[in-house]
Amino acid sequence: MAGTPRNPMTLAEVEATARAAHEGQADKAGRPYAEHLQAVAEGVRTRGGDEDQTAAAWLHDAVEDDALSEQWLNEAPLSARTKNIVLAVTKRPGESPEAYAERILSTPGALLVKEADLAHNADPARLARLTDEATRQRLTEKYAHMRALLGLAQQPPGL
Repeated sequence: MAGTPRNPMTLAEVEATARAAHEGQADKAGRPYAEHLQAVAEGVRTRGGDEDQTAAAWLHDAVEDDALSEQWLNEAPLSARTKNIVLAVTKRPGESPEAYAERILSTPGALLVKEADLAHNADPARLARLTDEATRQRLTEKYAHMRALLGLAQQPPGL
C-alpha cells in the first residue's frame, strides 16, 4: 500500500532479488549473470563501499537489462541513495558515453559502483573467455574509454 512504511530490504534480500531477476541470463562468455553481480558487489565491498553501494551493485544492471522495472525500483523498500545509484549507472538507449559518465560523476556513491563494474567487465581473465577477438577488442576499448571519462586509472585494479 502506498505510503505504508516498510522495513528496508536487507543485503541478503537484495542479493536474492537480483539473482532471481537475472535467473537464466548469461554474460557474453556464457557464464551465469549472477557471477557478474556477485563480483561487482564484492568489488564494491573491497573498495570500501557501504551497504547502499553494495545493494546498488547487486541491482546495477537490473533496470538496464529489463530484469526489474524502474517502477519496481521506485517502489522497493530501498534507500533513496541506493535507488539514485542504480538509476545513475543505468545506461539509457541512445545516451552518449559522456552524458552517462556525467550522471555517474554527479551522483554520490555511483562512481565506486561503476568502478567495480568496469573492473570486472575489463578483467583480462573474463575477457579471455570471449571467443570472438573483435568483440573482445571492442569491449576492451569501450571499458577503457569509460574509465577515462570517469577519471579512473587506465588499468583496472585487481578484483
